[in-house]
Amino acid sequence: MFTEFVSSEALVRDVDKSIKKMHIDSRERPLGIQIFGHDKRSMIEATKYAERFEPDLIDLNFGCPVKKVVKKGGGAAALKNPDEMIEMTRAIVKATNIPVSLKTRLGWDESHKIIDQIAGPLQDTGICALTIHGRTRNQFYKGTADWSLIRKIKDNPNIEIPIIGNGDIDGAERAHQYIQKYQTDAIMIGRATIGQPWLFNEIHAYLEKREKPSTPDLNERIEIFKKHLHYAIELKGEEKAVKEIRKFYSGYFKGVPNFKPFKVRLMTANTRGEIFEILQAFSEVEL
Repeated sequence: MFTEFVSSEALVRDVDKSIKKMHIDSRERPLGIQIFGHDKRSMIEATKYAERFEPDLIDLNFGCPVKKVVKKGGGAAALKNPDEMIEMTRAIVKATNIPVSLKTRLGWDESHKIIDQIAGPLQDTGICALTIHGRTRNQFYKGTADWSLIRKIKDNPNIEIPIIGNGDIDGAERAHQYIQKYQTDAIMIGRATIGQPWLFNEIHAYLEKREKPSTPDLNERIEIFKKHLHYAIELKGEEKAVKEIRKFYSGYFKGVPNFKPFKVRLMTANTRGEIFEILQAFSEVEL
């Protein structure tokens, strides 16, 4: 698992919101603290700050395509200056005893897919693993992820570190298919787990050739959702948690009939009690 990515500049300024993202629960391990930024000195200082929380690894985000991140030179903006990215990575690895991994994309745009050219130099910096999202920065999350360059890197006999594939893994069958086809050492899953955290159980069972668990029914989904909300409230307080949880409703109840009118009500609920009442009413309709 990885934390939400944390701004190196914010950590250097002791911004409380960013510091809270780095608190680790023992149940989350092994866990990496992911940081992003554009300034080498700030990234090194952020790495040193992250060490206080004793993560299992530090993960460098050089892949985020979001405009406000890229505009400041962070995330995927590094793909426009690969030499600087490599030098920054080398400096960070040298500055810590904690293993450092790196996540990036194929390149900036379709005309500048450079990951196969920089995978070797990145390995030489001393990183412990390389995660590659099979899209360019300009694709954002559109279209289909292209894993062909990921396979090309895996086929390179000089590449010895684990290569982790990312992009479009949305179920157990596809996870197995991509691992077999592209020979990655692991896969990373992001957006597909929003609202369906049980996806990991399904994938593990499938890969281990065990019987795949059935997808949770409505009552099970409601109970998992309640647990999610409970943890969010513990971490952020009820007012903020209730607002932030709204983006997960569609995922949790995807494909469940008659959910739309209840979702409308949930989107305006302001307390845990209101949410539970609406979910109870929904479960009774479905029963």
